[in-house]
Amino acid sequence: MADPQHTVLITGVAGNLGLRVVQQLPDFRIVGVDLAPPAGADLYRFESLDLGEESSCDALVRVMRENQVTAVIHLAFVIDPVRTGVLDTGRMWQINVSGTARVMEAIAETNRMGGAVRKFIFPSSVSAYGSDLPRPVDESAPLEGHTLPYAIHKRVADEVVRERAEQLGECRTYLLRPHIFVGASMQNYLVGALRGTPTGRGPLAAVLRRRGVRLPLILPRGNRYLQNKWQFVHVDDMARLTAHILREAPADAGITVMNVAGRGEPLTFGECARIAHAKMLRLPARWLCRLALQFAWDLGISGVPPDSLPYIAGSYTMDTRRLSAFLGDKYEHVMQHTVRQALVDSFSASPAPSRAPAPAPSSVAAH
Repeated sequence: MADPQHTVLITGVAGNLGLRVVQQLPDFRIVGVDLAPPAGADLYRFESLDLGEESSCDALVRVMRENQVTAVIHLAFVIDPVRTGVLDTGRMWQINVSGTARVMEAIAETNRMGGAVRKFIFPSSVSAYGSDLPRPVDESAPLEGHTLPYAIHKRVADEVVRERAEQLGECRTYLLRPHIFVGASMQNYLVGALRGTPTGRGPLAAVLRRRGVRLPLILPRGNRYLQNKWQFVHVDDMARLTAHILREAPADAGITVMNVAGRGEPLTFGECARIAHAKMLRLPARWLCRLALQFAWDLGISGVPPDSLPYIAGSYTMDTRRLSAFLGDKYEHVMQHTVRQALVDSFSASPAPSRAPAPAPSSVAAH
């Protein structure tokens, strides 16, 4: 039975990661926040809130106080604009950056009013570091996310969390920087690009999906692009890590920042393409790749944002020794997948293109 002394509020509960975190917490009372309730999730309470609205801060304070919330996991973040239906970058900013600030202000206000929120978990992203890193970066590396709105928003939200952590009172902030989420259930635009699924919203994309057409992965010519290094993290491992932090990590004031990726060595982009059996279209210049992505985007064929090209054509890996030390002898129990195993799982059970579901807006949480 769920313990009323352990009540966690999860924003973006209807997203992929949110649903998996719920499955990991049968002993917690879970208060879910999202635009629409998740199907089949066992929640103590659900609250429909739009974190892009200023009024959500007061509503969050009310929900935290009424339910005596002891921990908050903030997952509501627009990653894939096509799947979430949030195409306006100003609206994305309000949900992603302003929404993160509102959640933290709600925690601070709740604790000032006698509440007992003792843990705050926020997943930032590897993209906050930028798109082309010369070596595996540790947590002290500068954040230089650029071009892609999601990367910029993660960088700024990361900064907001670090700047405001001390305002949360006796609450420990866990700022995680995961690499790209993968797994059989994942439907983000990068996995979609490797699968070749026509994930656009246009009528032509629907026709191509019905016909089982697989789009090529667009990449500039040159061997160096195939040698770029990538890591991944399985979404189930991220859920296990989140649950571990809730159950066993310290709850004192302060902040812990950790890079998160699967175990083992990174993969080259060429290896990623082979694992995915991806069709590749190599163009002689990056600007031509950008033009091709823009063309497919404008036609509504592809859900891969043209601004993502620096990240698709880039190389970025992280040093995860801090994560390993944090988990200690439970490292392999929590992080069960290597980088390779995590990516392989994305394709071993992936649907055939002809059966791939059309993207539809639902939760603002695209994790």
